[in-house]
Amino acid sequence: MQQVNARLDPAPSRWSYRMQRLMLTPLYRNLLRIGLPFAISFGAVTAYMADDTRREAVITAVVDLRDQFQTRPEFMVNLMAIDGASTSVAEDIREIVQLDFPLSSFDLDLAAILTTVRELPAVADAEVRVRSGGVLQVDVTERIPAVLWRTGDGLEVLDADGQITGPASSREEFATLPLIAGHGADGHVTEALDLVRAAGPLGARMRGLVRMGERRWDVVLDRDQRILLPEEAPVQALERVIALDQVHEMLERDVSVVDMRLAARPTIRMNPAAVEQWQEYQKTNAGIAER
Repeated sequence: MQQVNARLDPAPSRWSYRMQRLMLTPLYRNLLRIGLPFAISFGAVTAYMADDTRREAVITAVVDLRDQFQTRPEFMVNLMAIDGASTSVAEDIREIVQLDFPLSSFDLDLAAILTTVRELPAVADAEVRVRSGGVLQVDVTERIPAVLWRTGDGLEVLDADGQITGPASSREEFATLPLIAGHGADGHVTEALDLVRAAGPLGARMRGLVRMGERRWDVVLDRDQRILLPEEAPVQALERVIALDQVHEMLERDVSVVDMRLAARPTIRMNPAAVEQWQEYQKTNAGIAER
């Protein structure tokens, strides 16, 4: 009787109890549900890919599938369109952005193309995108030439910010642009343009501006005349000279230099011939006075 009762005892065995407690652990359940299938799958894939032939076949199939997707007609780029650029700048862009069309848009590095275009001296800003129809669209904002800068190496074209937009083969190529010269002149283009506007009444007599000692400007006129401007308020000093010229025709006389560096004491330097004539005149007057 005691043996029958022992067999019908509903209490779990020690190992059954431990297994039930273990199954209640979230980590163990996740291990059986996720970890074990993953380990079996990983082992099967590893065993399959261990063979070089099978591995190369799988890689080839994946590459072919990717190429088939990337070379679909809707992803192909067939040409490049450039807007906002002059003919010469557009030619430079096509030369430096060397692309063999048609090609997939997935093979285009738009960031690298944008950086390359923006590095051109004549380009102030640019945008690059792929638009519908398979067109690589490049929108360019060019730098606007403002002045010609004469250096020891030749002529450079600058915009209003002093950025070089490109070289100039001759003065006649940009005859309408004012001419500046001198070391450091490219860093003061805005001030130079203000002086050019103030010198408007001088008309064609003005030949250009020269930066002196990286501190101030000289206005160069025809007939080898110069107006030496001060470091501070050069525009006002030039306007003062022009006002004097309009009243007294000062620049029409035998004057070589008008020195405005000291605002309280402007100085005029005569041409050597005019000085000689003045000295002869003084001697003649002195001789007449002695008689």
